[in-house]
Amino acid sequence: MNATENASAIKGGEFLIRDTPADSIFIPEEWNEEQLMIAQTCTEFLAQNVAPILDRIDQQEEGLMQHLMEQAGELGLLGISVPEEYGGFGKDFKTSMLVAEKLGAGNSFSVAFSAHTGIGTLPILYYGNDEQKAKYIPKLASGEWKGAYCLTEPGAGSDANSGRSRAKLSEDGKHYIINGQKMWITNAGFADVFTVFAKIDDDENLSAFIVEKGFEGLSLNPEEHKMGIKGSSTRQVFFNDCKVPVENLLSERGNGFKIAVNILNLGRIKLGGATLGAGKQIINFSVNYANEREQFGRPISKYGAIRYKLAEQVIKVYASESAIYRASQNMEEATEHMIAEGMDPIKAKLKGTEQYAIEAAIIKVDASETLDYVVDEGVQIYGGMGYSAEAPMDRAYRDSRINRIFEGTNEINRMLTVDMMLKRAMKGELNLMGPAEKVAKELMSIPDFGASEDETLFSKEKKYISGFKKAVLMVAGAAVQKLMMQLGKEQEVLMNLADMLIQLYVAESLQLRVEKLVAMKGEEASALQLDIMRVFINDAAEKIHKAGKEALNSFAEGDERRMMMMGLRRFTKTEDINTTAARRNIAAKVIEENKYPF
Repeated sequence: MNATENASAIKGGEFLIRDTPADSIFIPEEWNEEQLMIAQTCTEFLAQNVAPILDRIDQQEEGLMQHLMEQAGELGLLGISVPEEYGGFGKDFKTSMLVAEKLGAGNSFSVAFSAHTGIGTLPILYYGNDEQKAKYIPKLASGEWKGAYCLTEPGAGSDANSGRSRAKLSEDGKHYIINGQKMWITNAGFADVFTVFAKIDDDENLSAFIVEKGFEGLSLNPEEHKMGIKGSSTRQVFFNDCKVPVENLLSERGNGFKIAVNILNLGRIKLGGATLGAGKQIINFSVNYANEREQFGRPISKYGAIRYKLAEQVIKVYASESAIYRASQNMEEATEHMIAEGMDPIKAKLKGTEQYAIEAAIIKVDASETLDYVVDEGVQIYGGMGYSAEAPMDRAYRDSRINRIFEGTNEINRMLTVDMMLKRAMKGELNLMGPAEKVAKELMSIPDFGASEDETLFSKEKKYISGFKKAVLMVAGAAVQKLMMQLGKEQEVLMNLADMLIQLYVAESLQLRVEKLVAMKGEEASALQLDIMRVFINDAAEKIHKAGKEALNSFAEGDERRMMMMGLRRFTKTEDINTTAARRNIAAKVIEENKYPF
């Protein structure tokens, strides 16, 4: 590959087989003044309107969430990515991701916000006709109306297309009559507009409908009692001969499953942004408490065990952030390229997102599990107070858990990551075969353990990441060859491969970010980020090796297995570094600033 090739030409999933130049990616250190002002508006909104009343929100005080949504709408926060012609700000995708991140620290409010601006608004914006968009989008962008999304059913969760809700055209041809039941519907208690999925007659695929709260035949169950996000409205929605005007069919008949899949791709990366914002807030709580809480005569932030936790929280969040905004830039550039070629802007946004569905699934898994780690360690830093409902960790711990289930469970997303990669290869969209064969030949060669003569600041890390790619290609190639059509049933192997891909993508994203940062600010000014990168890549090597080893042990045998195990060790080998010293450096900065410092 030509390393100077424009990043927009790198397709989704190609990170496995192609290198990305560092100067082509976007890093959060590049936010412009307007974007920083929007971020500050979000932060101030939460501080002034949400944080002081979290208990009232969790008690679902009548009308409170609706009022908060309307306040957010008055500030334009509900219409950041909505075109100006429909009352929005028309900002780019990265800016909408920044808003998702900043408002992600809003606990239950962030769930209502994300559901409204994402799955509540985007199906109509992206798939509605001109009349539908003109009628609904301005009211959704302003907050006058709130949106919800009705896909999940009691017997159809991850397998969404198996839903039993049915729609039938009325005898006079003026209405679709919908019958069915939906569950776990976010914002259902106060939504004015529902995007509802049902099959028309005996269709194989779902269709989508725009259903207003006042339509005859729509009813709601009481609020669900949940482990966390207690302030978020979650109800079952029933359709009993619900009359929906034929003009409220969204897109074409049978196109509902495609709508659902594409909106979920957006939802996954947006969820990554929201969990990033929550993670940074938890780090702030953690270090604040560690600096204030004294044991044995000094603050607990002086102790190595606590410093390890603070550093590891920061390392994981900074790495996730690197992947999130790398993928956001990819989606944005793909969209802009398609628009420049004459594609309708809305269609281009959908295609741009769809192109990076693999990366969106990776980010959803990594970011949600990063937040769970950060919150869990936050509870531990607080000690006994972490278990008390009087401290913030109680709510944060419970609220975090849903993110590994939202937008497709992490297990489903792991398997989707591998499935999409292999399907693109089968279609000829990704050339995995050539690189995999090259790695297979390399296994037979004598490894080169010599130092490079032209070693640069990042040459070691680039070599490690190149090795990680070879490890994934080797294990995946062997799995496909050995298991063939049975691979789809070997879920443990698929999970191993997904874990390898996730660690690879996040590690490379982090390395590219730090490389670009050094080019902007210099090595000395980026010393802590270099520490973060080195620790993360060191740990990623161990995780990739473990996942690869488990996969190989499950299907390979004899000399073949021994040879691949040797290759796996070679491809995941890194030089020993003092991770303790690096983590101490990172922790010292967090403790000094008493907040997430990057």
